[in-house]
Amino acid sequence: MQSAGIEPLSPKRWDVQPAGRTWLLAAAVVTVALWQLPGGNYVLYPFSILATWFHEMAHGVAALLLGGRFTKLLIFANGSGVAYYTGPLAWEPLGRAMVAAAGPMGPPVAGAALIVSSRNARTASVSLKCIGAVLLLSSALWVRSLFGLAAIPVMGLLILAIGFRASSQVQRFAVQFLGVQACVSTYRQIDYLFSYSAGPLGLSDTAQMQQALFLPYWMWGILISLFSVVILAGSLREAYRPQRINI
Repeated sequence: MQSAGIEPLSPKRWDVQPAGRTWLLAAAVVTVALWQLPGGNYVLYPFSILATWFHEMAHGVAALLLGGRFTKLLIFANGSGVAYYTGPLAWEPLGRAMVAAAGPMGPPVAGAALIVSSRNARTASVSLKCIGAVLLLSSALWVRSLFGLAAIPVMGLLILAIGFRASSQVQRFAVQFLGVQACVSTYRQIDYLFSYSAGPLGLSDTAQMQQALFLPYWMWGILISLFSVVILAGSLREAYRPQRINI
């Protein structure tokens, strides 16, 4: 029997926060735009360094997974970096192309995982602790430049502090923001995606992909650019998908 004027308890309700998604998309657009402007790397300096770390770590981890040895990671004060590995790699020459592809494509995948983890307060906290721990671990195992050894551990400790001490709302925002930064890190040097040469380091990532995967380097640049946008949009949609909550 139901009393007048009192609504029955619903077995479920939906938690929807579309404004948060809008702010994150705006942050992504602003980040990409600033990176294309002179001095933009320095306006977004911590995130420029983090973008380099995501990119180079993806190269190194891919080499490890393919049977190679990740020897060192160098990150410099101007925001550049390079990952060194030795072979042999599985499935050569495809393996070398996969390592090259991991640099621009790995960070969006990791970023999407971080964004989706924000659906739950516990997984958001765990994700922050994991990314902070990986930053510290990478410093101990692979980072070998003086600047990198100073900057990367500091970032790791800051993220760990958020993961352990911040409120759940702050943790959710932090893990989403880090995920967005990882997704758009592909665009930090958009011209590099459409370059054949990497200067003294040899071929660019997309040129190395061309050697094994046949499509021209500029086509790989287009596909990677689209991939980053699609995976960012999909992960934000999943993170803000209405959630069923029992009450």
